[in-house]
Amino acid sequence: MKEVKAFLEDVLFTVGSFELRIINLLWVVLILFFAWLLLWTIKKYLRRKKNLGKFDEGKLYALTQIATYIIWVTALMAAVDALGFNITVLLAGSTALLVGLGLGLQDLFRDMIAGFIILFERAITAGDIVEIAGNIGQVKEVGLRTASIITRDDIVMIVPNSKLTTDHFINWSQNHRVSRFRIDVGVAYGSDTAKVEKLLLQSLQGVPEVLTKPAPFVSFQDFGDSSLDFSIFFFSQNLFRIERTKSAIRFNIDALFREHGVHIPFPQRDLWIKEAPKNQKD
Repeated sequence: MKEVKAFLEDVLFTVGSFELRIINLLWVVLILFFAWLLLWTIKKYLRRKKNLGKFDEGKLYALTQIATYIIWVTALMAAVDALGFNITVLLAGSTALLVGLGLGLQDLFRDMIAGFIILFERAITAGDIVEIAGNIGQVKEVGLRTASIITRDDIVMIVPNSKLTTDHFINWSQNHRVSRFRIDVGVAYGSDTAKVEKLLLQSLQGVPEVLTKPAPFVSFQDFGDSSLDFSIFFFSQNLFRIERTKSAIRFNIDALFREHGVHIPFPQRDLWIKEAPKNQKD
């Protein structure tokens, strides 16, 4: 027993008044292992709750991220203390340094605080379809400082978390995974409006991404300058790649209009040339 105690108290190296002992390293390993085990248990518990339908994938991700940050920050502070460093003394002795770092890294701290706010409020989470500054993409990950968003062009956008808490953005999948979309089309004056409505609804048939419930519908929007303006509204779960669905519908509309003699007009202007009086001199 004395041999074991002597081994644990053995000094590996000394720097000034600081001495690193084997027992200090052992405590660090135990603390990190316990943190990993605790985090693994929490993740397994949350995953089980999600499988039981207690919450969705987004809430699972947010809770997992929050637990990860809290546990590892706490574990690292405990590990530093186990090495023989006094956290309180270190913080008190580096007040001026921390103030300087705070001023220089205020944007970093702002992004980190915004990250916690986003995870707690769940305004945006992994898998959401969002629109930021005209760009539509799917959230890949919400980190402590930035969020990764994959656009429809498969380009990864790195957005600071502070932008997500201060700037305006649209979350297409915040409440549910079904959204309504529209396609606008104009037909020539004199067209059979009842036939146009029938053909527009028929153009949705055979497009698998279009839902039948809620049912799609057609709206006669306005009498335009050179056309009768219609809009077809439909619902879909294909939020991320909806432009492909819209393209397929437009192909169907064009084919059906050609088949049934419905014309899509283009803007036209009549030009009248007024003849000058014969007695007018050049």
